[in-house]
Amino acid sequence: MRESRPRGRFARPVAGAMMASAALLLSGCGPADETPVLTWYTNPDDGGQATLAQQCTEEAGGEYRIETSVLPTDAASQREQLTRRLAAGDNSMDIMSLDPPFIPELAEPGFLAPVPDDVVEATTQDTLDGALAGATWKENVVAIPFWANTQLLWYRKSVAEEAGLNMDEPVTWDQLIEVAREQDKELGVQGARAESMTVWLNALIESGGGQIVENPEAPAEEVETGLDSEAAQHAAEIISVIGQEGLGGPGLATQQENESLLLFQGDSGSFMVNWPFVWPATNASVEEGALPEDLPEDIGWTQYPRMNEDEEPAPPLGGINLGVGAHSQHPDLAWDAIQCIVTPEHQAEYFVTNGNPPSSASAFDDPAVEEQFPMAPAIRESLDLAVPRPQTPYYNEVSTAIQQRFAPPGSVNPESTPAGTGQFITQVLRGESLL
Repeated sequence: MRESRPRGRFARPVAGAMMASAALLLSGCGPADETPVLTWYTNPDDGGQATLAQQCTEEAGGEYRIETSVLPTDAASQREQLTRRLAAGDNSMDIMSLDPPFIPELAEPGFLAPVPDDVVEATTQDTLDGALAGATWKENVVAIPFWANTQLLWYRKSVAEEAGLNMDEPVTWDQLIEVAREQDKELGVQGARAESMTVWLNALIESGGGQIVENPEAPAEEVETGLDSEAAQHAAEIISVIGQEGLGGPGLATQQENESLLLFQGDSGSFMVNWPFVWPATNASVEEGALPEDLPEDIGWTQYPRMNEDEEPAPPLGGINLGVGAHSQHPDLAWDAIQCIVTPEHQAEYFVTNGNPPSSASAFDDPAVEEQFPMAPAIRESLDLAVPRPQTPYYNEVSTAIQQRFAPPGSVNPESTPAGTGQFITQVLRGESLL
């Protein structure tokens, strides 16, 4: 059963309205509301999408009403629910909040309604490069970027100063590892057997000039991986060293984004790769008295670490795109609603209130954005460098295989793990092995 109205602190009282509506219908004093209802399947947030649904409903002037239905918390469960509903021809899939890795899998079998050219023109003129890449399949925009996400390199200023690192200049993973060794500090990375491992590996390989999947548009039996490559071996070496030398902390094997943040906030913290949520989360903990008052003053940020000193990094790309189901009863209204949702003004508001960065370049110009997130310029720059995870209809198989073979990090062998994982992926896609 899906939830048809927002919950939590953004929810509005509805009991009285429902009783009044029922009384009206029973008394025969007026017609039923025939305003078309658009269901927006949202990923969990702090109520921001429900607020935007309400705002765009009001701006529609009676043309439509948007109701939200919250998807499960974890990405795998979101993907499963969306895929099952779309495959069954569910006509309530009017608007969907989609992770970039979902896009090819849903677009390839025709589960997504085509985006009208005028909608693409109206909504993507100032979209940042990384965000637009995550909404594209086979050179076509198949969903509209809403908010984008990327990882920065967060650092303790005191640690960088003691190491003599100039954080205004690019730094490499090898430098971070060396500092952690010398100062007996720990690196905030995500080593759990989870999607965060695929995020990390993909960023390392892409930053080194390689790719996990070399021909992402190919049919399953023809997919070729780039895991038997120098870039993949270098990436595996970084993961292996951090795992085997204990540089990622004692909980690395189960560590995802929240756990690595706690590590970074502690006495052994030094450097961390993570999403922008860490800034408001840290400040909230300081306000609650759970962390020292002066901790935020010791936190800096810069671009994702480089694999090679003379090559720009390829930070992870996350975020949400908005798509319309192929069987939606109201596709035209859904595209109108999406145009309302993704205006730069709404994206800026969503960033400030929910901590999720805009996909629109101009949204970063809102004064409230930089006041709330002083690292906003670094986020914007990172989003132009960001690279999606493999854009393939077989992403689930690729990511699951990586999680199985690259976790825990201490078990990774740079000589055999990458090539063995690539071989395993091709065997799975050809039906010769099971995940």
